[in-house]
Amino acid sequence: MPTTLVTGAAGFIGMATAQALLARGDRVIGVDSINDYYDPALKRARLAHITQAHGDRFAFHHLDFSDAAALRAALAGRDFDRIVHLGAQAGVRYSVERPDVYAQANLVGHLNLLELARDRRVAHLVYASSSSVYGGNMDVPFRVEDRVDRPLSLYAATKRANELMSESYAHLFRLPQTGLRFFTVYGPWGRPDMMLWIFTAKILRGQPIPVFNHGRMERDFTFVDDIVAGVIAAHDHAPADDATPKSGGSVSPHALYNLGNHRAEPLGRVITLLEAAIGRPAIRQDLPMQPGDVTRTFADIESATRDLNYRPATTIDEGIPRFVRWYREYHGA
Repeated sequence: MPTTLVTGAAGFIGMATAQALLARGDRVIGVDSINDYYDPALKRARLAHITQAHGDRFAFHHLDFSDAAALRAALAGRDFDRIVHLGAQAGVRYSVERPDVYAQANLVGHLNLLELARDRRVAHLVYASSSSVYGGNMDVPFRVEDRVDRPLSLYAATKRANELMSESYAHLFRLPQTGLRFFTVYGPWGRPDMMLWIFTAKILRGQPIPVFNHGRMERDFTFVDDIVAGVIAAHDHAPADDATPKSGGSVSPHALYNLGNHRAEPLGRVITLLEAAIGRPAIRQDLPMQPGDVTRTFADIESATRDLNYRPATTIDEGIPRFVRWYREYHGA
């Protein structure tokens, strides 16, 4: 039975990916530090949801993968074929306050997974990058061939560094890898630090919502089910070591793809859909742009569609009400 190691298994995308692999009959070994960047109770609830549905085909290890000794000790004697590395210290704005946390989790942690993949000779390592690597690019949609050497936050810099580290391991050790640049992922079991969660909570309480850059922002909102479909397609499609250029330009077995919805949605339209789904108007608090943030994201997904048959199907008209329904059920709101 195929077995995949999933880091960040108690996280938003990690949980959804683990469930998708388990639902088709695979085994999953999950690792997560369950840190307190946001409420650990939500992370434990995600793990309980997976365990209840899939039982002993899901094995979980509570550990920090930036601790190389702990990672190796926990996985000693456990076999796995592939790695999906989704664990990281998330959040653009928090990286301004705590850069040390990002260096440890995202740089040291990624290196530890590369070394683990090399030692175990896994068939494929899939890892999470981010749309933030595009920085202040003004040309849209963002293409994987675009320059990405001007990050606007340390978080973005660590994600670009991950891509470069992976490229070196693909070249030196012929380790097949795929990096996925996620664009504003949302949906059930999402993260409390993300805009949709914050806005939903505040609108329900009758509190003002923080509207940065006075609402002059656009995001490529991507529903979690579509993201997971792309992750699974990448998981099953390791880049060949055949010296031909891959998506992103590497001639080593290393590909890069955008996973987005291929739409730049104005913030005002998102707020309108939230108001309709919740059934009450938002109170807007217009604020200036936040350090490290960008005004617009928009994914070119041509290579992901070509190579992975990635075809996002969920618009925000459908996805936002689905998130709000889950939020009400989870909180009893």
